[in-house]
Parts: sequence; structure tokens; C-alpha cells
Amino acid sequence: MDDRILNDAQETGEEMVELSLRPIVLSQYIGQDALKRNLKIFIDAAKMRGEALDHVILHGPPGLGKTTLSNIIAHEMEVNIRTTTGPAIERPGDLAAILSSLEPGDVLFIDEIHRLPRIVEEILYSAMEDFFIDVVIGKGEEARSIRIDLPPFTLVGATTRFGSLSAPLRDRFGVQLRLEYYDIESLETIINRTADIFESNIDSDSAHELARRSRGTPRIANRLLRRVRDFSMVKQEESITLETTNYALNVLEVDSEGLDPVDHKIMKTIIETYGGGPVGLETVAVSIGEEVITLLDVYEPYLIQKGFLERTPRGRKATAKSIDYFSKSFGEQYNEY
Repeated sequence: MDDRILNDAQETGEEMVELSLRPIVLSQYIGQDALKRNLKIFIDAAKMRGEALDHVILHGPPGLGKTTLSNIIAHEMEVNIRTTTGPAIERPGDLAAILSSLEPGDVLFIDEIHRLPRIVEEILYSAMEDFFIDVVIGKGEEARSIRIDLPPFTLVGATTRFGSLSAPLRDRFGVQLRLEYYDIESLETIINRTADIFESNIDSDSAHELARRSRGTPRIANRLLRRVRDFSMVKQEESITLETTNYALNVLEVDSEGLDPVDHKIMKTIIETYGGGPVGLETVAVSIGEEVITLLDVYEPYLIQKGFLERTPRGRKATAKSIDYFSKSFGEQYNEY
């Protein structure tokens, strides 16, 4: 299911496109207004004191701009940024090599920080708190510990699973910021900005429709815009019209609520097979041939946010709203729910 158009993870070959669209200063960053206000205060205060910014953890669903924010933080602090991922740091030596290369005030960005190996995470504690690490050299009786002092730096961690962070690591982040799904107005602004960068014209109604079906996620909004632009170019339109937008999204199987066939399959399983629930997540995963973790991180958040799915102590349950919406989609009525 990785090839779904509404996948909010970054696709292969998409990185360079995203880089060209990313704002570089906080004032250019669209949406997340409360987060931006707080972050600006923290950055300005750190610069006034001449200190490194306190460690920052950015958490929330994929595709909302955590990587972009990390680069903005470095730019606003006027320092360099070093980027890596949790799975890429396999051994304490890997972390030591990265940390020892930092200059005073630099930003170290670790994406998917919840996937750091525990042995690496434990070494990170002293680095974050006291700016030193102890590295063990040699084995057996010849093993000895060497202390490496580090310059003050800012660790920016990003995670889609904030609850999976260990308490000791989570508590060492002085700035904890959650990114929320975007509203339609903010997504329209992003779509229009992206269209300008692509040197494409788009009707206001088309931008609104794209925003409405983008699952509250800028990455998906930009991806849908690129695909709709293809349809418009083939039709040789001067501007992307609403008619072309609706046609393209229908071909791409993105419905009026921003749901695709995978979402429909999940809800159809819960409603038709299990009478609306409650039903265990593992049972749903087996029924549709998907991993539990993928359902939990990728599909469920938006279905819950839209009011279609409810988490209960006994399992997942379809809401009255979803019964009404999906019964029309399936061509059946579920009056007994």
C-alpha cells in the first residue's frame, strides 16, 4: 500500500521536490500559528542570551513539516544543521562521531528519534544534559572509558510516536511542540504558494477542492497538486480548473472527504464484517492484509480526526457519521447500528 497517492510518508524521488518548496524562515512557514509564536520567543530569547536553543522535540503525524521546522530553527539561530535518523545510528560510536563534529550552537536533527537503539539513547542523556559523552575503547580487561567534552548544541528530534519515547529521553527536551493537522485555509495558501513556485495557475475553487481532500497534510496537498497539474497540462489549460481537479481526483480515487480505497477497505471491514465494531486492531489488520503498526500510524489518525472511527477499550468502532457516509458508498444501509 506504499504506492497510495494519499500516503503521507515521503516517496522515493520526492525529496528534491520538497526541498524546493520548503520555507527557510519562520515568517514563511504557513500554519501552526500557536507553535510558531512560542518557537519564535524561544529562539529570540536564546539569541539574546547568546546561548544554544534548548533541545526541541517535534511530534505529530507525518507530512506536517517537522523536517522543515528543524531547518528553519537552524537558519533562525544562524547555525549549521546536521541531519540523521534514529535507525541510522546503530552503535554508540556512530553517535560519538556525529556529536564530536558539531560546532558550538549547531543543530543536530534526528528524524524518527523513537527508533534509536536503547544503548545509543542512554549515551545521549549525558550529551543533552551535561554536554559530554563517555566512550569505551577496547574490550575485556583492556577496555577503558574516555570522556569527550562537547560544545553546547541543540538536539531537534522528530517523531510520529511521541508515546514511544522513553520518559528519560522525553524529559530532556525543554521545548516540546506538537504539530496539528492543517485547516483548509492554510492548505489553500500552501497550494497557491506551491503553484507559484511551479509557475502554474490554479483557480481559487480548484485550490479549495484540493485543500479539502488533502487530509490536513501539506505533503499530500503538494503531491495532489502535482498530479492534477499533469492532467491540466495535457488538456492545455491556462489555469487548473475545478472540472479538471475533480476529474483528476476521481481518477486517483480520492473521494470528497480525502479518503482513498484503503480507508474504505478499513471501514468496510469494520462495518460489514464486524457489524460496526468494536473490533480489535489486529483483527482488522489481518482482515485487510496490513501491519498493525501501519494502521496505527498511517490510517487511523485521519479517520479518527474526521470522526469516522472511534477507539474504545474493547477495540475500534465505527461512528454514526461513518455508518451514514460509508453505507452510501457501499450501497447498503446499516439501520440496526
